[in-house]
Amino acid sequence: MNCTEISREELLLTLAEGYEYDPGQFVTLSKQTVDSCFAREIVAELRNEGYVEEQVRGVIRLTPRGYSSYKRQHRQPAYECPGTC
Repeated sequence: MNCTEISREELLLTLAEGYEYDPGQFVTLSKQTVDSCFAREIVAELRNEGYVEEQVRGVIRLTPRGYSSYKRQHRQPAYECPGTC
C-alpha cells in the first residue's frame, strides 16, 4: 500500500480479503504505511471502534465485529432482472 494513496476503504478492503481467507491471520502493513501519520490515525480509529486488533504496530486484522460491519456496508444489491428473464 502506498502511503500517499491509503484510505480507510482501501485498508478495510485489504483486511476483509485477509479475513475471508483466514480470520485468524494478521496483515502486515508496509513500512511506508506504518510511517504515515494518516494511516496510523485510521488504524487507531478502527481499533477504538473495535473493528481491528493490533498485534504489534503495523500488524493488524479485522475483528468479527469489524468484518460484519464491513460486509453490511458493502453488501452487493440483489440482481434484479429487467423485464422478463
